[in-house]
Amino acid sequence: MGEIYSPGKLMLTSEYFAVDGALVLAVPTKLGQEFFFDEIADAKSLIFWEAYHQNKLWLKAVINYKDWQILDTNITSSAEFILKTLKNVQSLSEIKFKGTDSYNLKTNLQFPADYGLGSSSTLMNNLAEWSDIDPFNLNTISLGGSGYDIAVAKAKSAVLFQNKPQIHFEKIDFNPEFNNELIFIHLNQKQDSRAAIDLYRSKIKSQNLVDEFSNLTKNILLCDELDNFSELMMIHEQRISDFIGIPTVKSIFFEDCAKFVKSLGAWGGDFVMSAKFDGYKDYFWGRGFTTIFEWNDLID
Repeated sequence: MGEIYSPGKLMLTSEYFAVDGALVLAVPTKLGQEFFFDEIADAKSLIFWEAYHQNKLWLKAVINYKDWQILDTNITSSAEFILKTLKNVQSLSEIKFKGTDSYNLKTNLQFPADYGLGSSSTLMNNLAEWSDIDPFNLNTISLGGSGYDIAVAKAKSAVLFQNKPQIHFEKIDFNPEFNNELIFIHLNQKQDSRAAIDLYRSKIKSQNLVDEFSNLTKNILLCDELDNFSELMMIHEQRISDFIGIPTVKSIFFEDCAKFVKSLGAWGGDFVMSAKFDGYKDYFWGRGFTTIFEWNDLID
């Protein structure tokens, strides 16, 4: 079988405001999603889909792509999403699902699904690369969102991303000298990014505010000391909190933390970033947050 791979992602700056064109800094993770494919000349026009989480099968489906019917599945709702996405692939591609060949398609998500590292974006990019289509177009019609996660999956690198006036991203080498001081803590729950973006979109915002987050991103890139980086991250976190009307994660869970705590992506779940301090593992473990990564353990 052929194989394609896309890395996961973490969004370090401009959460929410990314959808309005703020400059985003995002980094790839060591773990991502694999996609395996095989085409069979059997004149049956079938798709045999298998999806794995960390090498354990969780979804299987058989789909007829001539009339787009699910013939068999163990999870109807998930199979319906796959059908919709593959139908979008057909509409965008000049080569896939055009004849009568059948397809064996298999995915393997290497990280837990509740980590929020990009189970959807890695799937979109893998399918787009396989079918020779634009991953941003596939993502737009299948899921929506700013597209920064697609940029990371496509670039397989840290990126600076903006989606206005049009989608633009560039690969960068973001590896701060103090990265061995940075840590990532999982909040033990998955956040619904689309619901969070809907809340953000319901609020009136100015271009000056969008530009403020772009400038924060630029200044964060220039940091060569942890203290300056930490200060900018705290400013970033507070400005988001003030705008969306949600308390910072530090004020909710880690009010007495000795270091900054910065949300990464949609607030209320997934990962946060902080910095090491004496006894930091005991501190977070004592509050029930036992999944902690150092920079080099998580970031590619």
